[in-house]
Amino acid sequence: MTTTPAKKAPAKKTAVKKATAAAKPAAKEPVKMQTVLVPKQTEKKVKKNHKEKVVRDSFTMPQREYQKIAEIKATCLEAGLHVKKSEILRAGLKALGGMNAAQLKQSLGKLEKIKTGRPKKH
Repeated sequence: MTTTPAKKAPAKKTAVKKATAAAKPAAKEPVKMQTVLVPKQTEKKVKKNHKEKVVRDSFTMPQREYQKIAEIKATCLEAGLHVKKSEILRAGLKALGGMNAAQLKQSLGKLEKIKTGRPKKH
């Protein structure tokens, strides 16, 4: 009987498999695992910083004090600083907040008392 080439082909495949099987263990090297500590995020970092709510309000003040806001704004513009009226008022509140009780009492005592509400239309 004659041997067919089909029987010889599987013998070659097994030889190739043995070679690759022998090569695979040699190719693998033990991999050392490194433990990396990742700091946990605190709740403050997870939350987004939301802008503080703003409040719209109206108030009454004497004309000469209202004019003072425009003068301060002009002074700031000369110094190269563009400010809004609300920023001037907020800066004034911050300055008042830095005073002790005696200084605050003295400063507020110098103001004249005015009638609150909308002025009468002429």
